Amino acid sequence: MKTRKLGALEVSEIGAGCMSISANYGPPADRSQGIRVIRAAHDRGVTFFDTAEVYGPFTSEELVGEALAPIRDRVRIATKFGLVSHAAGRPGVPGAPISTPANIRTAVEGSLKRLRTDRIDLLYQHRVDPNVPIEDVAGVVRDLIAAGKVLHFGLSEASAATIRRAHAIQPVAAVQTEYSLMERSVEHNGVLATCEALGIGFVPWGPVGMGYLTATVDPGTVLDAETDLRAGFDRFSRANLAANRPVVDVLRQFAANKNATPAQLALAWLLARKPFVVPIPGTRNPDHLAENLGAVGVPLTAADLRELDAALATVAVHGGRMNAEHMKVVDQTS
Repeated sequence: MKTRKLGALEVSEIGAGCMSISANYGPPADRSQGIRVIRAAHDRGVTFFDTAEVYGPFTSEELVGEALAPIRDRVRIATKFGLVSHAAGRPGVPGAPISTPANIRTAVEGSLKRLRTDRIDLLYQHRVDPNVPIEDVAGVVRDLIAAGKVLHFGLSEASAATIRRAHAIQPVAAVQTEYSLMERSVEHNGVLATCEALGIGFVPWGPVGMGYLTATVDPGTVLDAETDLRAGFDRFSRANLAANRPVVDVLRQFAANKNATPAQLALAWLLARKPFVVPIPGTRNPDHLAENLGAVGVPLTAADLRELDAALATVAVHGGRMNAEHMKVVDQTS
């Protein structure tokens, strides 16, 4: 496993997204299983682990904290604030973005305790709060960095304009947004170009299409609406699961030519896009973990990328990224 830079933060070239172990993609995994998978990731060279207070809420941070406590100084932990209210009388209530200075500071103190650490390597604003100027958010994080509680500042699902405004107050180390062979908005809306221009790392979430690009999801797949967010996403409707099979067919063909799996090719494609891209696939399955990390052994040349892009250009992607409710809190200011 090689390393890459997110701003000044050095991490493994593939990180571990820890959300799906505890929340949002089905019922939570057994705690001991989650700990084993997280530690197995480190054994295989992963040094970058991603979580958030809203996952659970709180249970993902607790799991990550317990799993990584024995090796804390050998890993980098990213977490996020801003989707949980810590207002008096409503502690721990997930909802609309809230990035008031008081909420940020309370969130960080809670995250430090749950993560069993004295510093957060990378602290993201989970979603942009339209009611709090991003300059104020960046200022609070700057103060937390000065206090040693946070080491680096990140933004999640922020527009190019917001990234530039924040970066002017406190350098942004990383931006996290959905990015995959199926979801390439950041290539067209200025986000990826802004990161490149400013020396900011880019962390794709959903790097295997929220599981679709593994080629294990099909129209017969049943997602539990109570525990799996994807059940309410347009791309995961039965009709679109069928309509998007040509995307997977292209991926299967190219993967076979590289002696790789579709998931490995999807991750290798991201690694080949830009040297500052660090995908964070998530899994609770040790075999899937080994498969994902095997992507580092799938080299793609510039000619490979051109050929794959040309093939993908002939097939349409059906369905939007997320549902309307989730897209409302994606910052799309110009």
